[in-house]
Amino acid sequence: MMSKISFKSELDKFDTKILSILSTEGRLTITELASRVGLSKSPCQVRLKRLVKTGYIQGFQAILNPQKLGLEHIAFTTVKMTKTTEKYLNEFNQAVVRIPEVEMCHLIASSFDYLLKVRSSDIQAYRRVLADEISTLPNVASTSTFIAMESIKDTYT
Repeated sequence: MMSKISFKSELDKFDTKILSILSTEGRLTITELASRVGLSKSPCQVRLKRLVKTGYIQGFQAILNPQKLGLEHIAFTTVKMTKTTEKYLNEFNQAVVRIPEVEMCHLIASSFDYLLKVRSSDIQAYRRVLADEISTLPNVASTSTFIAMESIKDTYT
């Protein structure tokens, strides 16, 4: 995933290799990571701590299997706002992050204002989230839904 991304010049080849490896294999031990990067354990650990501290690595998490959890339904919801002043956008932003079914939320330059990725168990659960939560968010004028029939590539699932 990370190998095709251009990194800032403040990162050297060891840093970029650490990021590239951890972007797909986040559970490596420091010993294994150091070996794969070509450093000894201590310098690799120092670099890893620096990459975390400076924000290049935002965290480590388990990526759950949505099918095993019964969360196979994916909908993409577009949201049109009543107004797009900073105040209105901030109110929406603060509220939308509290909806657990919303996996992603992006402010978009388009005929609509936001694009949400919503994951739920089925269409009925999605309709409840749309009616009771998304549509009642601050400053929402209208929504539109696109249902995913199949996920061909979804990096974070």
